[in-house]
Amino acid sequence: MIKPGSYFMLGNHACALGAIYAGCKFFAAYPITPQSEIAEEMSRLLPKVGGIFIQMEDELASICATIGASLTGLKAMTATSGPGFSLMQEGIGYAIATETPCVIVNVQRVGPSTGSIFGQQGDIMQARWGTHGGIYEIIALSPSSVQDLFNLTIQAFNLSEEYRVPVIVLSEASVSHLRETLKVPDINEINLVNRKLATCDPNEYKPFEAPLNECPPMAILGSGYKVYYTGHLHTEEGHPVLSLVRYHLADKVWRRLSNKIKSNIDKIIRLETKYIEDAEIIVIAYGMSARAALKAVMDAREMGIKAGMLRLITIWPFHDSLIRKLCASARSIIVAEVNNGQILYEVKRAVNNDQKVIPLLKLVDTHTPDEILLKIKEVA
Repeated sequence: MIKPGSYFMLGNHACALGAIYAGCKFFAAYPITPQSEIAEEMSRLLPKVGGIFIQMEDELASICATIGASLTGLKAMTATSGPGFSLMQEGIGYAIATETPCVIVNVQRVGPSTGSIFGQQGDIMQARWGTHGGIYEIIALSPSSVQDLFNLTIQAFNLSEEYRVPVIVLSEASVSHLRETLKVPDINEINLVNRKLATCDPNEYKPFEAPLNECPPMAILGSGYKVYYTGHLHTEEGHPVLSLVRYHLADKVWRRLSNKIKSNIDKIIRLETKYIEDAEIIVIAYGMSARAALKAVMDAREMGIKAGMLRLITIWPFHDSLIRKLCASARSIIVAEVNNGQILYEVKRAVNNDQKVIPLLKLVDTHTPDEILLKIKEVA
């Protein structure tokens, strides 16, 4: 699309560009602040690469159109913000049940309800548990820079294609509306993952048959394979299970929705650590707050305080044992997030020591380095 090099770019535009570089060929969305620049840029870029852009009538229609496009073989994405993300939950559940790869960008804003256009990190738990059921896993990534929005959007497509699951990019207004340097690599240097396609005899194909920890190969609609996609509990053939007598036929399929993520968590998870080897105080943060946390930790080090930072890039799945191991030698853990406490409780559960975990919560926008440094000094 553009020559490799450095560009001064808006975060939302970098997200759209990342989608194009990932091979996205379909985008459906409804305008909403602070996401709209993604839709605007996709409407400009997609026709240039033979892709399709559709402005839908609402967010539920957007996620459903995205799912439909993916089932026909296209890499597909939608984007929204708080209220729209709530409206998409039914479709997200259907994508999980039918193992349909797609990418959902949620530029988080203040809630509940219409809330405000100001930034927040309020949809963390909704990303994990927003759709009903509970017997599934999801993947969600948290960018903290314009470069991240480009890189992690590509990564989101790769993960969605590999694990046949919707992947959520949990951005924030403060990141998506930031302008800073983006380094665009040569497209040939970008590693891309494409879904595994069915190659067996169509008469022998079972669309949801796979080992417990793996994804089945996917048959594209219209390619000659008989595929039955339903949101119902279903068998390996895709047939609905409407009786408890037949539940055993769906048990393996439904367990795999979780196991294909859980069993590969070490491959999926991405973290960034700074100065934690000897840290007595560790600040856990994500998104824009992680930038402030790093500056605060560096300032604390200059004052002789042994502080470190652990940045969560992969929000979901949450790697309990890894977090527990990385934080084992610290006497205090500060969790900085822009909500009323969400990842805070995941950290408490992981380290199994509520007294060790100290909240630093802010309800709107993002933390400043001074706010985090002040809490580090209090704890020290």
